[in-house]
Amino acid sequence: MQIINNSTINKSARSVLSLTQAHLLYSLIAEGMNDLLKRSVLQRNDRSLNLNPETELKRYFGARAVLGDQRPRQRNRQFHRTTWMTNPKDSWPRFSRPGISMALLETKDGIHYFTFEHGREYQQVQFKFLDAVESMDPNNIVALLQLNPYHIDSLLQLSDVCRIQEDQEMARDLIERALYSFECAFHPLFSLTSGTSRLDYLRPENRAFYLALYKHMMFLEKRGCPRTALEYCKLILSLDPDSDPLCMLLLIDFLTLRSREYQSLLQLYQDWEEHRNLSQLPNFAFSTALCHFHLSQQDDADPEESSKQRSNADQMLQHALIMFPGVLTPLLDLCTVQADAAVTSHSFFGPKSQLGQPPALAQLTALYVGRTYNLWREAPVMLWLEESVKEVLRRVDAADPLVEECQNKRKQRYQSAPRNIHRHVLLSEIKEATSSLPLEVTTQPVMGFDPLPPLDSVSSYSRPERLHVGASNESTLSLFFRSLLPNFNLQVSGVARAGQELNQEVNRLMVAMRDMLANIRFQEPPREDNPYRDEEEWD
Repeated sequence: MQIINNSTINKSARSVLSLTQAHLLYSLIAEGMNDLLKRSVLQRNDRSLNLNPETELKRYFGARAVLGDQRPRQRNRQFHRTTWMTNPKDSWPRFSRPGISMALLETKDGIHYFTFEHGREYQQVQFKFLDAVESMDPNNIVALLQLNPYHIDSLLQLSDVCRIQEDQEMARDLIERALYSFECAFHPLFSLTSGTSRLDYLRPENRAFYLALYKHMMFLEKRGCPRTALEYCKLILSLDPDSDPLCMLLLIDFLTLRSREYQSLLQLYQDWEEHRNLSQLPNFAFSTALCHFHLSQQDDADPEESSKQRSNADQMLQHALIMFPGVLTPLLDLCTVQADAAVTSHSFFGPKSQLGQPPALAQLTALYVGRTYNLWREAPVMLWLEESVKEVLRRVDAADPLVEECQNKRKQRYQSAPRNIHRHVLLSEIKEATSSLPLEVTTQPVMGFDPLPPLDSVSSYSRPERLHVGASNESTLSLFFRSLLPNFNLQVSGVARAGQELNQEVNRLMVAMRDMLANIRFQEPPREDNPYRDEEEWD
């Protein structure tokens, strides 16, 4: 490694509240700022919004490769309502409104507050679904979905089972069907583009929409459509930017880097840093530095501008390494890079930096490293990282005041994480992060249709009381999802017999679902009023 020239770093730090309580931790990333939303990257016009992955795929591979022989057969397609988020398929069951609607609660300061509502018949189906989850027989959910093919929570729950069983196509199809059902229920004033439509996550009827969007977003990212996934990430964040119930600010930087929208991420950082202290999150501290580095490497960049970007990148990366030294070792491990002996033997980056991290910071660090390590594997990026590490060690040995300042901040903050960060960790399914979850999270039922619901939920209707039969009130499906967590202990759960039958039940569920979806077919008469419509290319 070569030691780069000594560069000064801004030693001023924005003051933030001490994180001695759980809700104060998330105050770093969740404070009211509706005025900034109106000029942020979350506000898009109709042309810039593209939630259809085919548009991105056509940009990469061409329309012919993506569409194949769809055009000649378009007259035999079923007629479906045109929607933004999904392309309805002929193989889907005939759509009839399942009993979900959307109501406008109030309009305040230009912000519209909406909520989904369940009709009486849908409520009865929801009660049957909850009974099916608790019945210890997953086939009851399949039977419910046969009668109600657009019941949202059943689609979400079974999609998780399909995905875990590596049936990605079916899992994705079930989520798209759920999104189609939601979009057909939108209120006329509800907008996907303005950034002024809100949905309260405290209401159970709204939570399924958040989760369907999140799961669809992750399918898109894994499918190689990061730009479309980024649009969904912005959409989820815009629904409740103050509370950010799914912690999209812990993910948006990764999707922006994957999309190579470097200026977009820097603009978000500039607009929100003063109010949300984004620099105190490991993902923003490192990702913004990486943005500046990539901008400095662009071939068409002006030499003076390139030099400026590189200087910013060096300063920001050094500051990130000093503030979050626990990132380096696991990052290099996942990148399969062996650090110099001078680095591994130094106390600043050694094992002590891992063991000394507060619990919440360990979760945030593991999330960032597990999610973005591939972005650091490029040779120029790794060389830049090596140079910065050498410079940081020189500053540590020289007793730079910033080192002690950051150490004090780490001790005062990040002591415990609120429920929404735990929820994000569960949804991320990043092994390094889930292994750091506390026992009070990993020892409770985790259901795919509503993971870690808020403790102060606002319910518009209640489930009728019913007698619970049996020694255990935890279902086989709940056990299945909880068993994926690293510290799951079957004996602690007290349901060893149910655990022994788990694989058999899940396999039986998969067979039943495949049979159901293969046999449900509804044919519509040919329609001439549904012409084939190409999506617009990216701007």
